[in-house]
Amino acid sequence: MRARIAATLIAFGLAATPTLAETIEVKMLNRGENGSMVFEPDYVELKPRDSVKFRVGHKSHNSASIDGMTPAGYPGFKGQINEEIEVTFETSGFYGIKCSPHFAMGMVMLIKVGEAELTDAIRKAEVPGRARGRFDAIFARIDQVKAAQ
Repeated sequence: MRARIAATLIAFGLAATPTLAETIEVKMLNRGENGSMVFEPDYVELKPRDSVKFRVGHKSHNSASIDGMTPAGYPGFKGQINEEIEVTFETSGFYGIKCSPHFAMGMVMLIKVGEAELTDAIRKAEVPGRARGRFDAIFARIDQVKAAQ
């Protein structure tokens, strides 16, 4: 009888345990797999309440959200130059991220949180030319995976 009660309590306790949030590390680099001035990886998929830790791989970088490339109502964030920050993403949607001093050089990445569809507003957001090329390459990879499903 005690064993059955203990087993029931353990099973209930395990079933009630919340899923732990994950933290993904992203490096800010002068040079990486995709050329100069990059985030690696440049695209991540998260669950709501997961975090991204932006690591300084090389000096003179920061991470910041891009206005117009986040879910409605998102207040945004902006790390300081050479600052490693951890950002938790609560709301489902896509988040465009930039390195402020290297935005025009195409130093951008994209984060998908939860079940979200890539909208025209994100695809057509106004960004500098080199950033547009990098985002278009990320969008093409997302579209390719979606088409294969």
